[in-house]
Amino acid sequence: MSVDKETVAKIANLARIEVSEDELESTVGELNNILDWVEQLSEVDTDGVEAMTSVVDASLPRREDKVTDGGYRDQVLKNAPQSEHGFFAVPKVIE
Repeated sequence: MSVDKETVAKIANLARIEVSEDELESTVGELNNILDWVEQLSEVDTDGVEAMTSVVDASLPRREDKVTDGGYRDQVLKNAPQSEHGFFAVPKVIE
């Protein structure tokens, strides 16, 4: 895949980047080099390579997964503009 001057001008316009006529030719070359490099990456055999989320093999500390009621209902409801029967009261949306 390669780009020409018109494509680079259109991309620059969409990205709201001012590229002068003098810079267009060098930008075409740079973008074509980047696209060639990306095409080279697609040729790399990645079969059998496990997906990674980080380059460091670390796990986050986890707390015990137990169900609780939180015990903070009254404190939370103090911030509510309106509450009824221990719940947030909201205006009716659907009639």
